[in-house]
Amino acid sequence: MLTVTIACVGRLKEAYWRDACAEYAKRLSPFCKLNIVEIEEERLPNDPSDAQITAALQAEGHRLLSRIPAGASMIALCIEGTEMPSTDLAKQFTKWTVEGVSHIAFVIGSSCGLSDLVKQSARLRLSMSPMTFPHQLARVMVLEQLYRAMQINNGTKYHK
Repeated sequence: MLTVTIACVGRLKEAYWRDACAEYAKRLSPFCKLNIVEIEEERLPNDPSDAQITAALQAEGHRLLSRIPAGASMIALCIEGTEMPSTDLAKQFTKWTVEGVSHIAFVIGSSCGLSDLVKQSARLRLSMSPMTFPHQLARVMVLEQLYRAMQINNGTKYHK
């Protein structure tokens, strides 16, 4: 069975985000073993300099990478990543599975993004959209797209 790790900077503060994630985790249980890993977000001053942001991203990046299991194919969520339709993401999972990949790790950075080290370490850089969304929604969106990809690959009617 495929194992999926979602490594995130920060915790979900509102119950409705946690509830949405729990629902998708439940839906995903027949298709994969899901692990959600949260690391502490670096504290920044109200008006941080570029150097302070870079230092924070580097510290978060090292912590994120230390929590990615060896051998996992890593997907970095970043604005400059490739945009792809859900059907292409499903095809990518199938391709990796055929190649012998048994563990996929999605990495979600802080509201400031991800360090260059994390992006360079990723097998795929993925952009959810050019639009701006609440940072905490990213985890829900990743889980929904993961569930959608599993449904596409299993030929169900979920994806329209």
